Order: sequence, then C-alpha cells, then structure tokens
Amino acid sequence: MTAGPITDTSADAVRRRALRRMRTVATSLLVLAAIVFALTLHRDGFLGFVNAGAEASMVGAMADWFAVTALFKHPLGLPIPHTALIPRRKDDIGHSLEEFVGENFLAEDVLRDRIAVVQPALRIGTWLAEETNARALVDEASTVAAAALSRVRDDHIAELVNDVLVPRLSEEPIAPLLGGALEGALADNLHHGVVDLALVELHDWLAANQDTVTDVLGERAPWWIPTALRDPAAARIHLEIVRWVADIRDDPDHRAREALDKLLGELASDLQHDPATQQRAEKFKDRLLQHPQVIATSIELWDALRRALSSALRDDDSALRARLVEEATRFGERLRTDAELRERLQAVAADAVVYVVKRYGKEATAVITHTIERWDGREASRRIELHVGRDLQFIRINGTLVGGLVGVLIHAVTTLVG
Repeated sequence: MTAGPITDTSADAVRRRALRRMRTVATSLLVLAAIVFALTLHRDGFLGFVNAGAEASMVGAMADWFAVTALFKHPLGLPIPHTALIPRRKDDIGHSLEEFVGENFLAEDVLRDRIAVVQPALRIGTWLAEETNARALVDEASTVAAAALSRVRDDHIAELVNDVLVPRLSEEPIAPLLGGALEGALADNLHHGVVDLALVELHDWLAANQDTVTDVLGERAPWWIPTALRDPAAARIHLEIVRWVADIRDDPDHRAREALDKLLGELASDLQHDPATQQRAEKFKDRLLQHPQVIATSIELWDALRRALSSALRDDDSALRARLVEEATRFGERLRTDAELRERLQAVAADAVVYVVKRYGKEATAVITHTIERWDGREASRRIELHVGRDLQFIRINGTLVGGLVGVLIHAVTTLVG
C-alpha cells in the first residue's frame, strides 16, 4: 500500500530553495571547469597545468554527480544497474533506520544516562517551588478535573455500581474483612471516638425529649400499675437513664464501656473465625447489595461529592485550590532541596521509561518502517533528497575541487618524469 503525495510544508519550501542553490553552485563549477578546459586545450607551460586541472575537475565533478544522482534516481533516465537505490530499497532503508533508532536511541543505558543528565526531578522541583507556576498548574488541573467530573453522568455511576462493584462485593467474603478491620480499630482504640460521639448525642437527645421518652415508657408499663403512678415512675426512669448515660459519657473506665469493648472484641473474633457469624454477615451483605436503594444512594452520594468538588475546583479562591497550591509549592521546594528524594523519584522515572520503551518501543519505532513502506518509491526519494540533498551537493563541489588538484599533481609528476 502506498500513500499519495505529501503536501510540502513551509519548511520544505525553504529546504527546496537551499537544495536548488547548492545544485546551481555545483553545476556552475562543472561548467566553469569545462570552459577552462576548452580555452586551455593543447596549451603548454602554466596553461598546461590549468588544462590538466580543469580536465580532472570535470572527471571528478561528473563522477560525484553520478554518485549523488544514483542515490535518488537513474542518471539521465538510463536504467543503469545499482542506481536509483533509494526508490528501489526504501523498505530496507526503513527497516534499517528503525533498527538504528531502537538500538542507539532507545537502549536502556542511553535512556538512564539521559535522565541522569536532564535531572527532571530537580527541574520540576525548581519550577514548582515558584508559587506562580504552582498556581498555574493547579488552575489548569482544576479546569480539566472539573470538566471531567461534569461528563460523568448518573447512568455511568449506576452501571459502575450495578455491573462492577455489586458483583465484585458479592463474590468477596466480607466477614473476615470486617472482622480484621474491627480488630485493628479496637487495637488502636479508634472506636472510642465513635462511642464518645454517640454517648454525647444520646444524652443530649434524652435530655431534650423527656416527654417522648416518658410517653414510650408509659405505654410499655404493665397493666396492673395504677395510672396515677405511671407518669411519676416514667419520669423517674427517664431521669435515671439520663444520669446513667452521663456517667458512661464522663467515665472512660465505666463498666459499660468495658462491656462494649468486650462485645466488639468477640464480634471481631467471630467474624473472622466463627462460621455461623460469617454466614449471617454474608446474608446481611447480600440483602444490602440487592436492595434497590443501593444504586440510588450511590448516585446521591456521587452527586453530592461531584457538586462539592466541582464548586471548589471552579472557585479561584476556594480553600481546596489554595491548599493544592500550597502543597504543590511545598512539594517543589522539597524536591529542590532534598537530593535523596530526587534520586528516588528519578530512579522510579527511569524504571518507568525503560519499562514503557521495552514494552512499546518496538511499536513506536515501527512507525518509521510503516510510514516509509506507505510512500511511493519516487515520493520517498523526493522526501529524503529534500532533507539531505543540499549537503550531498558538497560531495560534487569537493569532487570538482579535489579532482582539479589531483589533476594538477598528476600533470606535474608526468612533466617531471618525462
């Protein structure tokens, strides 16, 4: 398969003009040598040396013209063997160029050495340490993130929950996971904060809703208690409950707290080791995941999170963006001053680059071969000549000049020997 003609760019137009100028210079030297040769033909003495130099210049110029022209086309249109090398062997050239780039530019040691020389971590750190740069980065990232958040629709979240999360959670045993998490929380006393919060809220609610509590207690009182005694008894019970909850709230070593800790510890152990408890936990998990409200709640949570994030990201003066700028600047300053951190990050970057090149480098360099294979032979020759043809004209110029000098030298030796 071949591609059609490639439209020249403005840079190609500049290259073409430069190529024409150098061709003109090289051809002019050949014409000049021919004129000098004709004017000094059959002359002796000094002009004999000039004639010999001009003759050799023509030979050198013609030979090098043939060599340069034979790379790109048949000289004078004649199908001479081993000419028009690039049109005939463009695919081989593409493969060779691909191998050359892969072996010499994408080798692991070359990449690692280049990363060590460039020191990207230091450059990034120096750039980020400037608050203006950090703010520009955060502004750009915030704009992109806000746009990305706006493109996530509710049906995307529903599909994610329904097709990915729910099946995955259904397959994954949750009891050991919950048991391990609860055991770790108990070991670090993380549950105490939750218990304290629950006790404070419970005490405040009980104290503020005496009528509700006494009404419930009155309704649950035995029938044989006289009506006149129910309200005072319910009020007394309410008062004792409030005091009891207050005692638990204010005493970190209360027996109720110890009993709760023991209960939670047994629950953590049962979730990890007791089959009956694990089975009940799995059934509860399945009922929860199969409830229609799971998807609706997930969408509501996502909408709330998206609105909060989008609002913060779009607000230039939001606390989130200010914190991001502060953290980015701080990270840049640390990168700039902490040589050990820079070395670690550059080692990670080098490993990542080497991994990507090893995995995808072949596909990247194959673009060279595939592109040249798609070119028509004449198009490939024209493109390559456009880039290197100007420099190749120096071969013709040098051939003309060196040929003339060699001709003079040969004529001098011949004259001395004769």
